[in-house]
Amino acid sequence: MAENVIVVKNLTKQFKDTLAVDEVSFSLKRGEFLGLLGPNGAGKTTTIAMLLGLLKQTSGAITVLGMQMPKDRQKILSRVNFSSAYVQLPYGLSVIANLKVHARLYQIPNGDQKIQELAEYFGIADLLKRRMMTLSSGQATRVNLVKAFLNDPEILFLDEPTSSLDPEAADTFRQLILAEQKRRKLTILYTSHNMQEVEKIADRIIFLHQGKIVAQGTTKAVLAQFKKKNLEDFFIALARSENKKGTA
Repeated sequence: MAENVIVVKNLTKQFKDTLAVDEVSFSLKRGEFLGLLGPNGAGKTTTIAMLLGLLKQTSGAITVLGMQMPKDRQKILSRVNFSSAYVQLPYGLSVIANLKVHARLYQIPNGDQKIQELAEYFGIADLLKRRMMTLSSGQATRVNLVKAFLNDPEILFLDEPTSSLDPEAADTFRQLILAEQKRRKLTILYTSHNMQEVEKIADRIIFLHQGKIVAQGTTKAVLAQFKKKNLEDFFIALARSENKKGTA
């Protein structure tokens, strides 16, 4: 049986009068692809920020690769990586300059060689001298993939990675990620508003709403439980039920 590489128990984050994450508990096995879903403000990004130690939890426990977050943050971060459509590399720097900075931050041995190998694998070798500001969304996403794999992560956190991509580029991204997951036995935690995308790629899903887990399991199990044809129908029904409560 695969080991749990992430274990979250009663995770809570309070921002003054706002309870962003409310007693969330889940685990993630090595090699698993988990979709973390929910509408805007559900607590997805806040949860990832706590898993990365960017925010400190109000209460609850986080164990990543057998270590405690935030106590063992530096050790954990050396073995994981993160990519988001909303976190951009400095636009004024060249692609190679950006990647060299991150290679140094991760203390990658033979960083220049590793960058070149990954650039060729992800198809950006011809972009290394260009400034980030000149790249298309698809090209920038590939650069972020190279950045994300510089330290050979065991766990990859992806926050809305395809949100700015056209359908062809998004499909290419998904194929690359799934190939890498299989090749490296990579564990992935993935947030998205694209329900069709998640249905295709996730082994299991967790659905957050107002900081709480309202559904979890395989897509098939969740749809059967709530008697919906697909995740998009489930998402819309949940959002509309909440809107009705707010206007009652």
